[in-house]
Amino acid sequence: MFRPVIHIALHFLLPAVAARIAYANRWIFAWSIMMATMLVDLDHLLAEPLYDPNRCSMGFHPLHTWPAVVVYMLLLIKPRTRLIGLGLVIHMLLDTVDCLWMGTLRL
Repeated sequence: MFRPVIHIALHFLLPAVAARIAYANRWIFAWSIMMATMLVDLDHLLAEPLYDPNRCSMGFHPLHTWPAVVVYMLLLIKPRTRLIGLGLVIHMLLDTVDCLWMGTLRL
């Protein structure tokens, strides 16, 4: 139970820290955009069962594949899409760390 709680908490805290550091003058706006990227988890609705705390998202869900991660990293290049890319890359990094923590990462 400890790992999933920490994982979810980090999905809120790490973007907040990144927003405070990189976008100090408009951190609430930056954090809000990064929180909106949590919608990437809608691909979990395609899974059966819907939620499995011991399932590695990376490589399993369509928006959590390595080609998708490359697209998310490309979003970092342009200033207009940078916040979206940052939110998605942080999300994927946290999901990768979670998979490593479980020992279930599939490349």
